[in-house]
Amino acid sequence: MATASSIPLKVPVVIAGGGPVGLSLAALLAHHGVACLVLEADASYCEGSRAICIARRSQEILGWVGADRPLVDKGLSWVGGRSYFQGTEVLHFKMPSEPSERFAPMLNIQQYYIEQYAHAAAARIGGVDVRWSARVTTVRAQADGVDVDFETADGVTHSVHTDWLVACDGGRSTVREQLGLQLEGMQYEGRYVIVDIEQDTRRAVERLAWFDPPSNPGSTILMHRQPDNVWRIDYQVADHEDPVEAVKPENVLPRVQAHLDMIGETAPWKPLWISIYNAKCLTLPSYRHGRVLFAGDAAHLVPIFGVRGLNSGLDDAGNLAWKLALVQQGHAREALLDSYSMERVLATRENIAYGAKSTEFMAPPHHGFALMREAALRLATVAPGVRPLINPRQSAPIEYAGSPLNQPERDGAFTGGAHAGLPAPEASLQTLQGPGHLTALFGTCFVALYFSNEPDVPATLQQLAGSGRAGVAALRLLRVAARGAANADTVVDALGQAWQRYDAAEGTLYLIRPDGYVMGRWRDAAASPAPITAALACVFSGERT
Repeated sequence: MATASSIPLKVPVVIAGGGPVGLSLAALLAHHGVACLVLEADASYCEGSRAICIARRSQEILGWVGADRPLVDKGLSWVGGRSYFQGTEVLHFKMPSEPSERFAPMLNIQQYYIEQYAHAAAARIGGVDVRWSARVTTVRAQADGVDVDFETADGVTHSVHTDWLVACDGGRSTVREQLGLQLEGMQYEGRYVIVDIEQDTRRAVERLAWFDPPSNPGSTILMHRQPDNVWRIDYQVADHEDPVEAVKPENVLPRVQAHLDMIGETAPWKPLWISIYNAKCLTLPSYRHGRVLFAGDAAHLVPIFGVRGLNSGLDDAGNLAWKLALVQQGHAREALLDSYSMERVLATRENIAYGAKSTEFMAPPHHGFALMREAALRLATVAPGVRPLINPRQSAPIEYAGSPLNQPERDGAFTGGAHAGLPAPEASLQTLQGPGHLTALFGTCFVALYFSNEPDVPATLQQLAGSGRAGVAALRLLRVAARGAANADTVVDALGQAWQRYDAAEGTLYLIRPDGYVMGRWRDAAASPAPITAALACVFSGERT
């Protein structure tokens, strides 16, 4: 247990909340050279599976701090799923995937493992102080930062001053309450009981859904396999059911047994965790309030359907970490953090829009919706063309349309590829270390991808990379060649994926942000590097140029 003397009086960043978003943000900040203190009210990692589906983008973000390997080794990857109506299969979907990709589209793993791996990454990097059983009680904004009071397990209250406070303390955020802020949006009435059970199975790993199944008529049931022979089962309870009664084992276990019997899972099983959930579409209108920033469930609550909750929180962390590091280290003005709020609020509103549609299908809010859903499901049993309409629309990275960091491009210069504001596409490459992936080169600093088969990079571009900045503020210039041999500054696109996905021609240059998003792209960049210099200046000055 921490003693009063061991608790710092001042730290660069305090993170309220040591869940998956808070611990991942801590690891990312440490990766960028920023020390932080994490205050978590619970005594250790969470109980129960909670958020379990980790999207490809989230796996990339965790990979920036080296947490991807244990994640992939432990987790169960999947590419699609099946939906049933009254026992008849009405949908079999598959997400885009190919053998050469770095990560599967989705990976199932319990949330407590994600917390464990993010914490281990933070400890490995260094500069992160995690305090368990440390509950934030009071937040006082100051001109030069924030004073934070927190109570430890011994009942003693401690105070710390921080330059920046990041609230990652969940849907019932104390920090949000202290600032008098309220989430805006709507909450659905439909409730789902969430159950983890341990049972051996040989069934394939895929997302499974049943609408009005014979095992539980009138309900909707979701199932996901997890590591350690764990099934995650979510089932809808009727509106008239008491939520307190709904989670009692004597009411839960018979429903689970009935469904296992229906699908032929006959191995012995035991319950591990039971909870209840209802969908919320809520967000703060801004994620920056002076020196206080919000991320994850403290900033927004989105429905579980389409697995956008934790994945959007990890994207918050990936977006915020490099910007906060630049500001904290004096490379950028505070205004850069406004782009974090703008981009991630935009992402949340899009996630909420998709999540609301999925929620209204999974748990119809009134009789009219229920009738339309049943009509669509019945039609899907006989008309395959209708089936895409019931696709659950899994989480996907959001375009930061209108971001102040997006650089304009000349009309007609590109006819395809990823424009500014989109995630940089993946591609298989040959690197100096052997076969690799383009996304593995992101996450540390700015990257300039220069597409050229000429062995010598023009001096005008070499000067850009040699600006003298270090850490997250550095610019790495990387030549992407279609042929030849890889070296420290050259990767080879032997399969042609990068040149095709970036709509590249000789001399094309893409500027990639530290979070793997395209910031700008130019043809014949060596002849006129001024726009690239201006693009970087708009970050390092904190102002649009």
